[in-house]
Amino acid sequence: MRRLKVLTWHTHGSYLYYLSQAPHEFYVLSKPGRPPGYGGRTRNMPWGDNVHDMPASEARHHQFDCIVFQDDAQYEKDQYEFLSASQRALPRIYLEHDPPRAHPTDTRHPVDTAGVLLVHVTHFNALMWDSGATPTCVIEHGVKLPDGIDYSGQLDCGLVVVNHLARRGRRLGADIFEAVRAEVPLELVGMAAQELGGLGEIEHARLPAFAARYRYLFNPIRYTSLGLAVIEAMMVGMPVVALATTEMASVIDNGESGFIDTRLATLVEHMRELGRTPALARALGARARKRARERFAIGRFCDDWDRALRHVTGLSGASLRS
Repeated sequence: MRRLKVLTWHTHGSYLYYLSQAPHEFYVLSKPGRPPGYGGRTRNMPWGDNVHDMPASEARHHQFDCIVFQDDAQYEKDQYEFLSASQRALPRIYLEHDPPRAHPTDTRHPVDTAGVLLVHVTHFNALMWDSGATPTCVIEHGVKLPDGIDYSGQLDCGLVVVNHLARRGRRLGADIFEAVRAEVPLELVGMAAQELGGLGEIEHARLPAFAARYRYLFNPIRYTSLGLAVIEAMMVGMPVVALATTEMASVIDNGESGFIDTRLATLVEHMRELGRTPALARALGARARKRARERFAIGRFCDDWDRALRHVTGLSGASLRS
């Protein structure tokens, strides 16, 4: 079947990279200066030839098969500013990356129409949002790592991967990171990590090999969607230590592929144990890798997205996965 022309935004670079592994053409909106959300085909990712830079000022003059929105401003403002009336009538998907922010259970999703497919990235997100009558489905993450990367865990400390942790505060666990760092050795990477004494951002293509040297990944986040950094670490064979909240509770098998708990003191003890017991870290990491490969394979992810795109464009009679 023919490849679809999909217009979207550069909202989360890593997710967009994995999405672009699907067998379609992706046109990514850009603005002069490449401000956040309008980076287009940036230079810091190994994009394939199916990812095209689409200046926002030119979008209304091109033909697309489908629009994939990824945040509220794109749906509520950008489509009216950059797209023609006929383009706004195209099949549309709203890709929801996060759980509700205003209230965890009683927030109505801003998309409230039978004319848009609402795609959640985790079952937890779908559970918490009030999606009304909008048709919904869940497409769980899928990741693809470079070949030849193996976990060594040679550094007896933990790694934290969170962008802009200092400014994102309690929701992303800035206070938890600082409290735990006072008890066990931790290194922070990500955008603006230097603000909390971290190393800064590591290029996405280099991150798996960089992370594989650390004994474990610590995820301090209280409330957000399932981070791709967690899945990427599991794929490498790293054990993960995290709070037993949101989708994380269904991803990490406590004591089998990592450790999860809501008690920081308990998590700190597990981190100390991993620090002094490399064999335990390797065993947990091996099981984490097996679980990640079974649940978050890039092939399944691409198949799910291909099915969703063909469903909304009327090119397939296949039913969506719930």
